[in-house]
Amino acid sequence: MQLLRYRPQPPLADFVDQLWLSQGAPPAHRMERLLPDTTTELVINLHQDRICLYDPDDYQLCGTAPGAIVSGPRSRYFVIDTRDQVSTMGVHFRSGGAFPFFRLPASELADQTVSLDALWGRAAAEMRERLLASPTPECKFRTLEACLLEQLARPLERHPAVGFGIQELRGSGPVARVVDKVGLSQRRFIQLFDTQVGLTPKVFGRVSRFQRVVHTVHKADEVDWAGVALDCGYYDQAHFIHDFQAFAGITPTAYLQQRTQHLNHVPLVE
Repeated sequence: MQLLRYRPQPPLADFVDQLWLSQGAPPAHRMERLLPDTTTELVINLHQDRICLYDPDDYQLCGTAPGAIVSGPRSRYFVIDTRDQVSTMGVHFRSGGAFPFFRLPASELADQTVSLDALWGRAAAEMRERLLASPTPECKFRTLEACLLEQLARPLERHPAVGFGIQELRGSGPVARVVDKVGLSQRRFIQLFDTQVGLTPKVFGRVSRFQRVVHTVHKADEVDWAGVALDCGYYDQAHFIHDFQAFAGITPTAYLQQRTQHLNHVPLVE
C-alpha cells in the first residue's frame, strides 16, 4: 500500500498537520482497531461512495455512511474496515485544529464518527467529486487544501489559553498549573479547551500520555515496560497497564505483538 503525505501551506499549517493519500490493496485482515488520539481526522473514500461504521460496543453491528466522514478526538479505540482503504484521502488535523472548519463545538465530535454531509451539506459530496476529477496526487492535495479553506466556519485562530494548554498538557503538566498560568477560572478554561479541542484537559492529558507510550514502543525490538511507564509519566506499572488497556482494549504486550507499520492501527484478533 502506498501512502503519500502533503504538508499544507499557511494559513492551514497551524491547524492541519498533513493531508494524506493511501492507495493499494488492503491488508489481509478484515478489521482493525484504531487507537485513541487527541486529533481529528477527515476521511474520504475515493474507491466507493461509502464507509463502514462499526458499533463501538459491538463490532458485529455495522452501518454505512456516505464516502466522507469526520472522526473526532478519541478516549477509546474504535473499529474500522480495511476494505475502505483501497483508495482513501484524508486530513489529519493538529490537536485542537479542526474546530475552525465546523460550526459545532469540537466536544460534540468526541468519540464520534460523523458523516461529513451532516456538517458541510452538499459541499461534502462536491469535494469528493472534485477529488475524483483531479488527475494526479499533487492535484488532489491542492484540491483538498482549497476545499478546506472554502469551508472555514471560523477564523484560523485558537484562544491563547487553549494553545498554551495543549503544549503543557502534552508534556504531562498538571491541569491546575496550567489554569494558574493562563489567568482563567478552572471552569472557564475547561469549557474553552473542551469546545476547541474536543476533550477535557484531564482526558487530553491522559490520551497524550498513552500516545507517548505508543510512539516510544512502536518500532522498538525490546521494551522495558517499567522504564517506559516511568518515562511517560505513570506512577507505577500497574497504573500504566490499567490505562493502556482502558484506551486500547488490549495489553501493552499484545500491542507490541500485533502492531503494524501504521502507528495506531492494530489488526482486530477475534
